[in-house]
Amino acid sequence: TGMEYFNTFGGNPVSCAIGMAVLDAIKKDKLQENALETGHYFRQKLRELQQQFQLIGDVRGLGLFIGVELVEDRDSKKPATEKAAELIEYFKQHNILLSTEGPFYNVLKIKPPLAFNKSDADKFITVLEAWLRIDSLNSAK
Repeated sequence: TGMEYFNTFGGNPVSCAIGMAVLDAIKKDKLQENALETGHYFRQKLRELQQQFQLIGDVRGLGLFIGVELVEDRDSKKPATEKAAELIEYFKQHNILLSTEGPFYNVLKIKPPLAFNKSDADKFITVLEAWLRIDSLNSAK
């Protein structure tokens, strides 16, 4: 009747203990609450940049799982795929690893660890704003 489900390490007592310890740490350190609060703060800061820079077409997400859509034109919503790739490289130079998502790879996929805090969000915003300012100057030429 088909292949039965199996798992190499399923039910291993050590693996189960590790999993329980992780869940205890998430609860004790209030990491879910942190994700919700920091995520709200982070999206607010990203939306402030959206008001300043036309390249940011949309900011969406919940908790610390956030998408920032880059567009060449907000009216047509033409994807800014090349700019997204450039921005990913710029972030790498600043020791921040990101990837893109979406059918046109123009959405920055931000999914930091649960311990990510407002200070980390501020650093991200500083790097993003610096790149956006450089890009605006280059686009104006």
